[in-house]
Amino acid sequence: MRRRTGRWRGRTVLAAAAALFSAVASAGQATAAGTPPPYRFAAGAEQVEGATALADAVRLTPGTTYRSSVGDKGKLYYGLRLDAVSTAYVSVTAVPKAGTKAVYSDGIKVSLQDPNGNKCFSGDAGAARFGPTESPRPITAWASRRAGPGAYTCKNAGKYAVLVERISGAGSSPDDWELELRYVSEPALKKAASTTAPEVWDSASPQAVDGLARTRRGGTSFNDARSLEQGVWKDAIQAGQTLFYRVPVDWGQQLYATAELGPASGDGFLGNALGLSLYNPVRAFVDDAGTGYDGRAKSATLEPLPPVAYENRYDVDDQVSGMRFAGWYHLAVHLSAEMAGKFGDGPFDLTLRVRVSGTAGAPAVYDGTAVPPDVFDVTAGDKAEASNGAAAAGGDGGPDGNTAMKAVAVGGIGGGTVLVLGLAVWTVVARRRAAAGSGVAGGGGPGEGTVPVPSVGGPDARSREYGPPRAW
Repeated sequence: MRRRTGRWRGRTVLAAAAALFSAVASAGQATAAGTPPPYRFAAGAEQVEGATALADAVRLTPGTTYRSSVGDKGKLYYGLRLDAVSTAYVSVTAVPKAGTKAVYSDGIKVSLQDPNGNKCFSGDAGAARFGPTESPRPITAWASRRAGPGAYTCKNAGKYAVLVERISGAGSSPDDWELELRYVSEPALKKAASTTAPEVWDSASPQAVDGLARTRRGGTSFNDARSLEQGVWKDAIQAGQTLFYRVPVDWGQQLYATAELGPASGDGFLGNALGLSLYNPVRAFVDDAGTGYDGRAKSATLEPLPPVAYENRYDVDDQVSGMRFAGWYHLAVHLSAEMAGKFGDGPFDLTLRVRVSGTAGAPAVYDGTAVPPDVFDVTAGDKAEASNGAAAAGGDGGPDGNTAMKAVAVGGIGGGTVLVLGLAVWTVVARRRAAAGSGVAGGGGPGEGTVPVPSVGGPDARSREYGPPRAW
């Protein structure tokens, strides 16, 4: 059973209209060009600079998300103050610039250190790499300090440090990577529970979820991930793009997920084309799956994972221990940038099949009132968001993201803006005609000098189905 693994004049208005048309066209071209989307950083994330020396580390506050950056082969410290009873989780998402050259071994490593500089062992993998796709994308590594029964290192209260190390291989780009750090503190249980991981659980793969596929557009990060419930979901993905989704999984429930890449014209074969990764509510990596691609439909399926249980944390298998609390579990789907050379930029059809099995069980009862909201439980509001497809409301975008959103705004509402501006032009022209008793100055017959209003939406059926261009 168990698996181990000012006032406008006509000429000014016309110039403005021309400029706007140019901006709309440029934005449309830019967003349709197919550059991978930016990672949308958390709204209000606090900027913090990592220290090169442990003694200079800036202290992080639990429940807060931070932005930082790391240079090539950089090693940075961030400070923590921990009590003796709470479990601390720190996740670090590294975001390379678009077009960065990456090699197999490139990545980041995260660890926690006690006041004496000794690394805390918690059984966590601690490192994330680009791997065989060698495709630059957001990657997330994490570390934890486990307190309470079963903990045998870093048990005392005091000053601790988070060490973030950038792993750089020969031939990769030396550009700085942006970082998003998230620190979550999990209180102790009110009543002691078993410290033995469940030995038996249903590890059989269920029948794939079938039915009518509904459209849900993925987000660009954990912060704007699209909410999903059990069902079949369709989207579109471009070469080099990473899409994020989130699924509420309650205590006692099991999550199963498959990502399918549709057929495409082209020639060749990629051994690592599509990747599907799962992260738990504190953004700790749980499991992943991948598939090659030859132009025919292919799928990547996560192996069966245990039901969510507090005791899972005591298992030596990271895939099992990752399913340690209820909350939003995140799915990240990445399509290799190398797809563009063999099958084009896309977008390619993407289908997600998500199953949440089991009846929600009794929740873990934490001690005190310092339980982070919306992290270790599933609420009625969470279920409603999963049903209606709400996106996580934590995205900001930062400099790159804001630029992209402006482009989307121009592209998305450009037709309406042009319509309003066109009416303004028509009004100004009409008034000048009335004042001059003739046509537009220097103009001729009816209609000359007016600005045509393009239809909103355009003929592209895919754009209508999926919303704004996939390039943002």
